[in-house]
Amino acid sequence: MDSMKLTGCILIAVIVRWAVSLFPYSGHDKKPMYGDFEAQRHWMEITYHLPAKEWYHNTSENNLQYWGLDYPPLTAYHSYLMGAIAHRINPLFVPLNASEYHHQIRIADSFHETHKIFMRYTVLIVDILIYLPAIIMYHFAFDKTGNIDSIDRCMNIVISMLYPGLVLVDHGHFQYNCVSLGLALWAIILIGQQWNLMASVFFCLALNYKQMELYHALPFFSYLLGNCFKQPTTNKALKSFNLLAFSVIVTFVICWFPFLKDCDISQPLQVIHRLFPLKRGIFEDKVSNVWCSLTVLPRPFKKIKDLPVSVMSAVSLITTCLCVLPSSLHLFRKPTFRNFKLSLVNVALVFYLFSYQVHEKSILLVALPVCLLLPEQPLMCMWLLLISTFSMYPLLMRDLLSLPCLAMQVLFIILVFLRYGSKLWNIASPSYFDKLYIEDFFVPSVSVAFLLCLLCQFKTPPTLWPDLWPVLISLYSCGHFLMFCFYFNCLQYIYDERDDTKKRN
Repeated sequence: MDSMKLTGCILIAVIVRWAVSLFPYSGHDKKPMYGDFEAQRHWMEITYHLPAKEWYHNTSENNLQYWGLDYPPLTAYHSYLMGAIAHRINPLFVPLNASEYHHQIRIADSFHETHKIFMRYTVLIVDILIYLPAIIMYHFAFDKTGNIDSIDRCMNIVISMLYPGLVLVDHGHFQYNCVSLGLALWAIILIGQQWNLMASVFFCLALNYKQMELYHALPFFSYLLGNCFKQPTTNKALKSFNLLAFSVIVTFVICWFPFLKDCDISQPLQVIHRLFPLKRGIFEDKVSNVWCSLTVLPRPFKKIKDLPVSVMSAVSLITTCLCVLPSSLHLFRKPTFRNFKLSLVNVALVFYLFSYQVHEKSILLVALPVCLLLPEQPLMCMWLLLISTFSMYPLLMRDLLSLPCLAMQVLFIILVFLRYGSKLWNIASPSYFDKLYIEDFFVPSVSVAFLLCLLCQFKTPPTLWPDLWPVLISLYSCGHFLMFCFYFNCLQYIYDERDDTKKRN
């Protein structure tokens, strides 16, 4: 691909991101917590002004009830770096113990706009440095569409860069998912190039940035362990395993060193306690997973959220483990790159549907590997990506992001149709689906989703059911995710069946 085409791809991605960033963000002028935007700013304040040993502890200068840090150390180091830059630009961006004062001075339009621009740039820059290069590198390395300069490959890159969910959450709602997902994508690329040691390091970095990367941990573990067992001799297998274990341990020790250097076990335990706050409950808000959907049913399901933490965490753990076993064991037995990508989708979907403490934005962990499968399964992948963004619509609507959400969804559909055209309907589906005519369900599915968005936006729900529209969106999306989970699990097996048949022939 020549430099002009590549530059065009990046410019389109950056312009769309910047356009979305012009809209409001999470917690815009909403007391008392001011949303995720304030959470990120507060973490910059805490990490820059306080020593590392106080970052995760409740102290007189760090009130954990007010956006206490609850992400792994790499997020904290990133916040410290951003805080140092913010303090150099304007100390009022990150004043210690002055959050309310900070919101009062934001009344001044000039200060507010300068600070907002700075915060928006912090997301855009790391996106350009980490996530967008990973997308480009993936398509250069593994996209077999035409020659290296083909317009089809250029379109694939643009489509992957413009997945609506990630752009809306990071550049609209305001988070840094592009960092953890970008690091995970670099790890996937390294897996595909069979640089397994470096892949394990990059995935550990992703996991140390956001603990939700555990959604991808089992496929990485199954693939790497399966490759160890594929070695021709026991000595080579043990050597591969030991090198992988060493790379993981060293990466974790380096990331956690400030909390380990004093040999005080309470420090790392407190960090772990903050990373996994079981007391928050099995889900928050109206998330499109199984547990939230079951609460709509009569008793005993309606009381799921009120059951003891010990009970629901055990039920959730057992259910999740049982459901991820088929894909993980299959990948362990046949550790190919294609199976690895499909397993990333399948395991992440199961975690989203059945695991404990799920957020709406966790669906982005499913969307990442789905974007990679778009050239192979364009219709199903586009469908899943559209529904994943739709499932977050109540959240995006609260942030006044309805217009960019609709615009990005339409833009995404247009780009996919321009790229694939009539080929979109020629899907290589598992035999179980051959007579179902999947394409006939796509248009009604998306149409109903659009209708629910309109109702949520313009129609006041009945007084007796004030959460009717978010609940319907949650149920509708959950039903789709269950269908996608079944489909992609079947796809993981059918690919191998076809490959085995070809080999025998």
